[in-house]
Amino acid sequence: MSTAIQKQKELFGHPVGLYVLFFTEMWERFSYYGMRAILTLYLVEQTTSANPGLGWNNAEALALYGWYTMLVYVASIPGGWIADKLLGQKKSVLYGGILLVAGHSILAVEQMWAFYTGLILIILGVGMLKPNISTMVGGLYKQGDIRRDKGFTIFYIGINLGAFLASLIVGYVGEVHGWHYGFGLAGIGMALGLIQYLAGQKHLKHVGNFMGASENEEEKEAMKRPLTKIEKDRIVVLFISFLLVIVFWGAFEQAGGLMNIYAKDNTNRMLMGWEIPASWFQSLNAMFIIFLGTSVAAYWARRKLKGKTASSLFKMIIGLIIMGTGFFFMSAASSQFETTGSSAMYWLVLAYLFHTVGELCISPVALSFITKLAPLKYASLMMGVYFAMTGFGNKLAGLLGESASKLGEFTVFTGIAIFCVIFGAIVMLFRKKLEHLTHGVEDKEGNVEELAEGFEIADN
Repeated sequence: MSTAIQKQKELFGHPVGLYVLFFTEMWERFSYYGMRAILTLYLVEQTTSANPGLGWNNAEALALYGWYTMLVYVASIPGGWIADKLLGQKKSVLYGGILLVAGHSILAVEQMWAFYTGLILIILGVGMLKPNISTMVGGLYKQGDIRRDKGFTIFYIGINLGAFLASLIVGYVGEVHGWHYGFGLAGIGMALGLIQYLAGQKHLKHVGNFMGASENEEEKEAMKRPLTKIEKDRIVVLFISFLLVIVFWGAFEQAGGLMNIYAKDNTNRMLMGWEIPASWFQSLNAMFIIFLGTSVAAYWARRKLKGKTASSLFKMIIGLIIMGTGFFFMSAASSQFETTGSSAMYWLVLAYLFHTVGELCISPVALSFITKLAPLKYASLMMGVYFAMTGFGNKLAGLLGESASKLGEFTVFTGIAIFCVIFGAIVMLFRKKLEHLTHGVEDKEGNVEELAEGFEIADN
């Protein structure tokens, strides 16, 4: 446990450093989701159209999408390891941002070598930035501080504010004015995020530093000693919880793939005589998160303080079930399309609403859960493993999307819904046994008034 307690300037009841990381991640997600919103559309657009794409078929496009989105997050494992062993989280975020600016900028060049080079640099950049900036958020709060989950929800709103703006702005520029203009605009967004991160370093002095170079003897010793039984038990719980993560993102990430193409090809997007760009539907998830994020977090906090079940595992299981239920609306949309040759937009809206509520119960909660359970010397690595599981979920999403060309959208959407609900119910049966292995890490959470310390994770 760190003994160096440092006073942190606060804003709206949270450390100012949270908002520095909030805006850094907002612009990073603006660049990533902006590119994601138009990637599959660019791949499948005909080479002879007014805004030419690559002319790939849907299966080819979804295959690349699956590999790309998987590798983006799998790269978080080496990114987390580099932070823990060599650089620290703060410098790793900086270098990741630089790689992302380079990657998105190169994508603006209309050459195939630039396309693949840009994707590789983005994969490396996200791998360095994503796990480490999330770990830094946890470092702003003392162990047992109930504000930690709320802080991650605020941080998560930043993620989705970037995604919301990206889907509208980059999506519009890419579809209407040219795909490569959209890619270039994503790069500008990341550059703004990098500048903001550098300007806010004075609020991050005590978090994200390389522990191997620490002058604190307890922190240096924590990097060297073997794991205790409690720490090992908690790691087991984390890895089992990661199964929920894989299933969740395998379903949820149909948004950028199959649901994106479904919105383009099968949905009646006319509104008052104007056709809504298909990429704009990507903004619904982010918009719902911005409006519902703090309400969902406040609900769970109140439930916790009243002594009702509100553990991280419970939230994550409920989130998976709610998200899975949302796919029944896509089943209805597919059924309508098969009957009439077109489906209404409200099915997509309802699906994204349920997906969003489910996401708010699982994704920011999982980020916070990792910072509570992960041993100090593996803090960023475990966050990297989490994002790698997200990547495997993305790859699963691509495979499921590809199968729609053979099985049909109705079968895929309905199958996803049923599996998510059943899998969530099965994990719920073992929830209490898993919570026992956390050794009460969440039992003493409350309104902690003491000043947040450096990054404390596992207590012996």
